[in-house]
Amino acid sequence: MTCPHAAAAQGGPPVVVDPMVQDLDGETARIAAAGPLARIDLLGVPAWAVTRHADARRLLVDPRLVKDLNAWSLWTNGTVTHAWPLIGMVDAGRSMFTVDGDEHRRLRAKTSQALTPRRLEAIRPDIEKFTAELLDALEEAGRDGAVVDLKSVFAQPLPMRVVGMLMGVDPEANTMLTRQYKKFFSMLTPQDERLALLADLDVFYTGLVRAKTALPTDDLTSALILAEEGGEPLTEEEVVGNLKAMVAAGHETTIGLVLNAVRALLAHPDQLRMVLAGEVSWDAVIEETLRWDTPTTHLLMRFATEDIQVGDAVVPKGEGVVISYRVIGRDPEQHGPDADAFDITRPAPIRHMTFGHGPHICPGAALSRVEAGIALPALFARFPRLRLAVPDEELRNLPVMTQNDLESFPVLLDA
Repeated sequence: MTCPHAAAAQGGPPVVVDPMVQDLDGETARIAAAGPLARIDLLGVPAWAVTRHADARRLLVDPRLVKDLNAWSLWTNGTVTHAWPLIGMVDAGRSMFTVDGDEHRRLRAKTSQALTPRRLEAIRPDIEKFTAELLDALEEAGRDGAVVDLKSVFAQPLPMRVVGMLMGVDPEANTMLTRQYKKFFSMLTPQDERLALLADLDVFYTGLVRAKTALPTDDLTSALILAEEGGEPLTEEEVVGNLKAMVAAGHETTIGLVLNAVRALLAHPDQLRMVLAGEVSWDAVIEETLRWDTPTTHLLMRFATEDIQVGDAVVPKGEGVVISYRVIGRDPEQHGPDADAFDITRPAPIRHMTFGHGPHICPGAALSRVEAGIALPALFARFPRLRLAVPDEELRNLPVMTQNDLESFPVLLDA
């Protein structure tokens, strides 16, 4: 699909976001160079990308930018339809991720309560247990100098196990869910197949919700079903929508965080030595990774309910706005002239916005930090001589436009 007004309103053609993600660093630089409000092309659909930390922080609390799809002129006039491969990112059903204001607060309340620091501390032993089990599997797979994929054996199954446990999902469903979400995000999946798998996920989560309605247990799904914030319980559709999005966000972000941290440390051995010697904390590694190599590249999408001035540019009423977190994380106005450098000694606190800002800030941010804070030191304690089995430049991203998701991460353990 191509929109006739996809050309930039200022300074030439839009930056085309590559669906195959062949040069993420180059694309990040091109979008940044296009200005604080960059015109981008998302598979033929134009949008505005916010590229500066200060602007994003302001816009993420601006009530004139909403999640309501019906505020998007390209949707209401029929230019964008369900044939657009990215429609599932913005038309994802009713959940806390797709509404604003009082309705957003109502849908989010029980999720936030279920992910309190106390609750996260309570599940820490489970995360440590899962981590140890997966490290055992990693060691077995890497025996006798065999190359092993750190992603498929360790970084990917850990967060799926954790979020599945929180949601009350049968562990036997984890492999199926991982496969379905990978197909959903991949630009290689035909759109009819993507829509069908979304329908399959709805069936799966509806079945889970109905089972928990009949027999509630101590998990987030049951908590959402029993929620009566403001005297109005969540509908079945709302619970399903929250679960579907939470499982997606709850495992994808942590996969990227863990792998990106390992990759950055292996590429900067002096900094890795500092961490292993206890001179720099793992928290510093996590926050610098979140800033420098964000798990989410572009967050789709908010819509302007009136003209909004951003610097010298204007987002016209009815147009879509993307928060380009990877570009924002390297904003020199926020992080200094060395913003493009990975540096775990950067002065704290590192005030990035990788998990968002304002009412829609990621409810699972603390969970992702806890998981990475357990997984990373445990990994390097078990395998201090861990190294890539291929040159770093041979690592490839999956064709996922919104996530910084590697195809694989082949390593040698030398345990």
